[in-house]
Amino acid sequence: MKLLGLFFLSFTLLFLCPFISQADVPERSREPPRPIVFVHNDRSKFDPQQVHVSLAGKDHMRVTFITEDNKVESVVEYGKQPGKYDGKATGECTSYKYIFYKSGKIHHVKIGPLQPNTTYYYRCGGNGPEFSFKTPPSTFPVEFAIVGDLGQTEWTAATLSQIKSQDYDVFLLPGDLSYADTSQPLWDSFGRLVEPLASQRPWMVTEGNHEIEFFPIFEHTTFKSYNARWLMPHTESLSDSNLYYSFDVAGVHTVMLGSYTDFDSDSDQYQWLQADLAKVDRKTTPWVVVLLHAPWYNTNEAHEGEGESMRVAMECLLFSARVDVVFSGHVHAYERFKRVYNNKADPCGPIYITIGDGGNREGLALSFKKPPSPLSEYRESSFGHGRLKVMDGKRAHWSWHRNNDSNSLLADEVWLESLSTSSSCWPSSRSSDEL
Repeated sequence: MKLLGLFFLSFTLLFLCPFISQADVPERSREPPRPIVFVHNDRSKFDPQQVHVSLAGKDHMRVTFITEDNKVESVVEYGKQPGKYDGKATGECTSYKYIFYKSGKIHHVKIGPLQPNTTYYYRCGGNGPEFSFKTPPSTFPVEFAIVGDLGQTEWTAATLSQIKSQDYDVFLLPGDLSYADTSQPLWDSFGRLVEPLASQRPWMVTEGNHEIEFFPIFEHTTFKSYNARWLMPHTESLSDSNLYYSFDVAGVHTVMLGSYTDFDSDSDQYQWLQADLAKVDRKTTPWVVVLLHAPWYNTNEAHEGEGESMRVAMECLLFSARVDVVFSGHVHAYERFKRVYNNKADPCGPIYITIGDGGNREGLALSFKKPPSPLSEYRESSFGHGRLKVMDGKRAHWSWHRNNDSNSLLADEVWLESLSTSSSCWPSSRSSDEL
């Protein structure tokens, strides 16, 4: 298995050409990509590894872990005190094959009901180390850490360290997780790399192009690894696909969309999104946030126009629902736009933010188009991460923190006002009770 793993890793690094454009920003020196961090398993075959938690419907969390031994049960014991477990749940398991690779036993266990803003201690599979997580609060304030195109390089490790240094409630990742690109051992390494964070706070992710993993002749099932390892609450949000779903935290409704599955008006995703947004009560849920991978608005030369067909198909739904913010990845840089609709500034449109700067092995997208678009408020080719702190039903603070090697430097920030509070953005025929 180790030899096969090395084969897949070598194949990926040799034949997958990273995108690194020529520098277009002379005022700052840009750091080059850094080596991959491969994390080996140092536990027994019976012990859980690659542990991560995710939200799974109201008052519930899903614990996901992998064991090399197939006889380990899909159980999680949990409680509010270390070593004392008064709750126990049994879940489901799966595994998959990818050419010559065979995964370990992947366990998904849904636990709850859980109390909000509470630390729980838990053990997976009846064996191994104890972990802990904190549930998100049920009321404001609530804080999201957000970063896309994470990968597993030395830059990634620095970004994760900086995120962990300041507490948050939920981690949001708009696609491109492991950059395994068919080299399946990199999925295992990524799970071990993020476990210290992902086992303590819910990680909510959506897929990117690097999760597709189509391999001509040998493997035609797309998203096989991603769907097996990162089960999200699509069933709980009435979605038929793990590639798009939604969830609620405090007064924030978050929608995770799929850039690489059908999205036209006849598609299941479009119909689901339309129904999902229609159910949001903006009086009890004043904030609506959307994440997707390929940006709809982008002034970088990298991936220019790749999100345009999805924008044309779906932008009207987001605008009609008065979505507050749209986060995307894909472009390895940071950019924040004004409120926009149909390529024009519009006070009732979402703010669009590209944050595909987690630390991936392909490096930064360095070439922004000139002159700058009047719609673009701030743009920079640096690694980093963002934080959205929703203070109450009206105000939220967005900040972007540049990854300056071992330090995290605040580089951009702005206060946001929820569109739910803007009477001018809602048709006069609708009463405030309908908002």
